[in-house]
Amino acid sequence: MIVQWNKCQGGGWCNLLTVDLEHEHFNSMEGVYIIWYGGDNPATVRVGQGFIRDRLASHREDLDILTYKQFGLYVTWAQVAANQRDGVERYLAERFNPKVGSRFPEVDPIEVNLP
Repeated sequence: MIVQWNKCQGGGWCNLLTVDLEHEHFNSMEGVYIIWYGGDNPATVRVGQGFIRDRLASHREDLDILTYKQFGLYVTWAQVAANQRDGVERYLAERFNPKVGSRFPEVDPIEVNLP
């Protein structure tokens, strides 16, 4: 399945802590997301799904995620239909092995293009 991974203005990856979640782009935006850090040893911090604005706002206050903020936390998200989200989240979790979050949907993974 092909999804459209979102970037911020100018084409760069969005910083989780500064992306404007009040922007109208996030109105009714539902789908999946990936939070990661870059640097010399990049890693995926969290993958998830739901109302993107709400989930990202919650993760901005999650101490398990904020543990990695010194490396620079980035985020991307893609709109995915509700009936496919569990499978896409499962695929992303298996592919990226995030540092935070250990319970993912018990469904068959749905492969998507990666950011």
